Amino acid sequence: MAHAILENHNQSPRKMRLVADLVKGKKVSVALVALQFLPKRAAEPIAKLIKSAAANAKNLGENAGELTVQSITVENAGILKRYMPRAFGRASLIRHRKSRVRVTLA
Repeated sequence: MAHAILENHNQSPRKMRLVADLVKGKKVSVALVALQFLPKRAAEPIAKLIKSAAANAKNLGENAGELTVQSITVENAGILKRYMPRAFGRASLIRHRKSRVRVTLA
């Protein structure tokens, strides 16, 4: 079992989960091909993360051709808070959500 973690990615967890759920349970090669043609911004960092986990597995002596994405979890990694000026001297809060993604290959 090989792991890889992506910390503090600047995209909301809700949008990242759409892509993560697509590759869960698939073979690594099939998942990478699916992510290559997916028109979502989250596809590239998740593909890079899966490649990193596969390289970690290779360093541990496992066969990279037989690996599948056993689990991929997307968590909240904090919020950047910004303010936007509004009418009558008020301000509205803007929340820039961040994601943490963990991949386990087996």
